[in-house]
Formats: sequence, C-alpha cells, structure tokens
Amino acid sequence: MRYLLGSLFLLVPALALAHPGHGHGGFGAGFVHPLLGLDHLLAMAGIGFWAARQHTLRGTLGVIGAFLGAVVLGFAVGAGQGAQPLVEFGIIGSLLITGALIFGARRVPMAAAAAIAGLFALFHGHAHGAEMAAGLSAALFASGFTLASALLLTAGAGLAAAAARMRQMRPMERVGGGVLVASGVYLLIVV
Repeated sequence: MRYLLGSLFLLVPALALAHPGHGHGGFGAGFVHPLLGLDHLLAMAGIGFWAARQHTLRGTLGVIGAFLGAVVLGFAVGAGQGAQPLVEFGIIGSLLITGALIFGARRVPMAAAAAIAGLFALFHGHAHGAEMAAGLSAALFASGFTLASALLLTAGAGLAAAAARMRQMRPMERVGGGVLVASGVYLLIVV
C-alpha cells in the first residue's frame, strides 16, 4: 500500500501545485479546487487525521470547525490581495508540519490544535481566493471549496477512526505522516 501511494505521488507532479479545469461555474470550480491540488488534498486529509487521532469527537469537530472558519477568512483576504509568493510556502509548511505531527504521533491541547489548523487554513484559503477565476461568484466558489474541504477533513478523520478500529494506527501514522513530509519536500524542490 505505501509503495502504491508513493508511486501515485510521483506520477502526478502536475497536480501538486496546479489547479486546472476550474471552468465549472462558481460552486463547481470551488468544489474541485482543493481536490485537484494535491497540496490541498493531502494537507486537509492530514489535518483531519491528526485531529481525530488525538482528540475526542468534540475536539476533532472543534479543530475541523477552526480550519473551516479560517479557510473562509483566508479566502476573503486572498480574493482581495491576489497571489502572494509566500502563501505557497505556508501551504508547503502545512504539509511538512502536519506530516511530522502525524509521524511522531504528536498530541497537543485542543486549543493549540485548533490554532495550528486555523493557521494552516489561512494559507489554503488565501490560495483559493487568489486563484479564483474572474467572473465567478465568490459566495458560490467559497461554498464549493468549503464543502470539499469539510469532506477532505472528514475523510482524514474517518481514516484515523478506521485505522484505530483495525489496530493499524502506528503503521498508518508512519505511512501517512511520511507521505505528507515527502510531499512537502518535493514541493519545496519544485517551487
């Protein structure tokens, strides 16, 4: 399984930073944006996994809620500012740090986890806002990427719950954390 994930990662470098095919209208374009960017997809699933791994359901929902609130705030800033060169490094940092937290099975208090997730979400939201095509409805675009983000965060949390039930948490942490760190390193090289 880990070799399959590693091979997939190496076969899709164009998806890592590119977000093609956003001509679906506001909601559709927003919905596919986090799904077509491997950086967004991995970071959000990773944050959901990390949150569920260390917290109760209530704590996990708090971290996910903090992420979703901050991603919308970041979107508003990004839509107003446009592209900023350091935002991609913030996104890469979210992959590296989330991967290290997962790999090392790092637990932090719920408030700190929500703050970490919120900080990362600001970068991801900024990218969504800055990359929104002209002429699209900002409200529809934001609704689309917020729903997709919630689904990715939930999928990551669900993966953590499944790994715990199957008593495969440690191998999943090693593989998942390693994939996120490797992705972040790869993106640092190509940026």
